[in-house]
Amino acid sequence: MSAIRVKICGLKSPQDVAAAAAAGAAYVGFVFFPKSPRNISIEQAVGLALEVPVGLCKVALTVNADDAMLDALTDAVPLDMLQLHGSESPERVAEVKARYGLPVMKAIGVADAADLPQIDLYSQVADQLLIDAKPPKDADLPGGNGLAFDWRLLAGRKYWQRPWMLAGGLTPDNVAEALRMTGARQVDVSSGVETAPGQKDAALIARFSAAAQSVVAQSVGA
Repeated sequence: MSAIRVKICGLKSPQDVAAAAAAGAAYVGFVFFPKSPRNISIEQAVGLALEVPVGLCKVALTVNADDAMLDALTDAVPLDMLQLHGSESPERVAEVKARYGLPVMKAIGVADAADLPQIDLYSQVADQLLIDAKPPKDADLPGGNGLAFDWRLLAGRKYWQRPWMLAGGLTPDNVAEALRMTGARQVDVSSGVETAPGQKDAALIARFSAAAQSVVAQSVGA
């Protein structure tokens, strides 16, 4: 069984990048959304991207970004993937893919079974899917709220047309259970490895990654 691929999102400092790399992360995420405590500028992102080791996928998280924003971002920052975390339509996802020539990950909020058809819809246009907890209606943030959804909704599904990643309320203490329950092979964490909003903790990042990989070790040993 292959290793679980971990994404550490919302990195803000070279120390964050180093911690994610040391923990064996497959993806690092940079947030470009002013309301988020993890928001960074394009200038900051340029410096952080240069700290990322070769082979670690650099992902830019945007929320309903227009072409002007994405033009500025992709012109300046050496990115490997765009993550669309707003209410972007399937048509918008296809436009972004065609315009920038980068793989696109579309985030989909799930609260109950009625939200699952959106996964099939977006799997026709996105390169990857991020299945997250749907935020409350009054939330300022589309993700990173530390909320989980009922993972049983995904149990036993053999799955969608694209690679997918589980997100929403994951922590070092529950990620192994989430992986076993859903069958996910990729996970995304942000607030679950923080000591305060936007403040990543290297020890928590290491614990999260180790807990995720323990699922593989248990499966091999079974």
